[in-house]
Amino acid sequence: MKNKLKGYFPSSKEVRKAKNVLKNIVYQTPLQRNSLLSEKYKANVFLKREDLQIIRSYKIRGAYNKIKSLSEMELKKGIICASAGNHAQGVAYSCQILKISGKIYMPTTTPKQKVERVKMFGKEYTEIVLIGDTFDAVSYEAMKDCKKNSKIFIHPFDDIKIIEGQATVGLEILQQSISNVDYVFIPIGGGGLASGVGSHFKEVSPKTKIIGVEPEGAPSMSFSLKKGRIVELEKIDRFIDGASVKKVGKLNFNICNQILYDIKTVPEGKVCTTILDLYNLEAIVAEPAGALSIAALDFYSEIIKGKTIVCILSGGNNDITRTEEIRERSLLYEEKKHYFIVKFPQRTGALKEFVNNILGPKDDITYFEYSKKTSKEEGPAVIGIELADKNEFSALLGRMKKYKVHFQYLNKNPDLFRVLI
Repeated sequence: MKNKLKGYFPSSKEVRKAKNVLKNIVYQTPLQRNSLLSEKYKANVFLKREDLQIIRSYKIRGAYNKIKSLSEMELKKGIICASAGNHAQGVAYSCQILKISGKIYMPTTTPKQKVERVKMFGKEYTEIVLIGDTFDAVSYEAMKDCKKNSKIFIHPFDDIKIIEGQATVGLEILQQSISNVDYVFIPIGGGGLASGVGSHFKEVSPKTKIIGVEPEGAPSMSFSLKKGRIVELEKIDRFIDGASVKKVGKLNFNICNQILYDIKTVPEGKVCTTILDLYNLEAIVAEPAGALSIAALDFYSEIIKGKTIVCILSGGNNDITRTEEIRERSLLYEEKKHYFIVKFPQRTGALKEFVNNILGPKDDITYFEYSKKTSKEEGPAVIGIELADKNEFSALLGRMKKYKVHFQYLNKNPDLFRVLI
């Protein structure tokens, strides 16, 4: 169908069809008003809880809708997908439900928790191939397999049936809303969710402003929109694995180019702080990509006052082994964790003097690496100091200068920081 926008957009009729296809497969996840966020931003903030979906992610919607659209002959050939995790789980679960064979390519960097869940959902119907470091490398290998063996590729975002499936999230939001929605914040990786939900709102609730949210380390959609064409990024930060791609989809770019009111890139550290807040204050387990939409609210705090806001919490597949890294990134972003190379005089009591003279009453040394060299007057140590209050940093530096501590600050030296920490 063609509407007032240029190109193909899923119509509300097609989205309703997709909803019918999914009715016995997916949950209608709750749209919950969040009192803490509402109070913080002086707005009505609702969370669309796709982290409570059967696979703890919205991805099952697009995957199942696409696979159900295939003919019996196509299904017999078998299907292949490439995914960083959540799309793989959706495809694997679909294969199990429909009793068809599937081959799933995943990056070797995929968290173990996601790999195990793919195995659990796919059971004997899926084969997992771990290869490459990024989604883009994995996708290339999967496409080669498809061409060689005449199998059907289930794209994670650049497919109209995928987009129609993801659009059912938007359909549910509008059905569940008790008032007009002013803003919807949507995480963007390849663009499947944003293009689906955004296009449905554009048709049914055109006054709603759609805000896309990307990781700062993988701004493929925002960079492409600025250039006016799809641009493949050379390097990306893969930390927010569910939303980190080098190149967005053609369909997704065309749709997002027309339906997004704004797009915001959010630092990974800010996302980590949001993940910890959601867990500590709300007992919500969000994966990095899932927390993106909520992490963006700080950057719109003034314009969303008094408005009705929906943040799509897109997934909850967070690997517990990543907790320390998440906390570390959060502390660095919040400027509460600082690393130094300190040159200690190689004499008895030097470290004790540092602790007594330099550290504040609530400061804590959380990292210390030192090797004594007896032939030297000074010995360098790498020290990590955690502050209870970031405003105490200037006082800490003041004491180091007062007591003539020889030091080098590492936080602002990314190359050295990566090597030593």
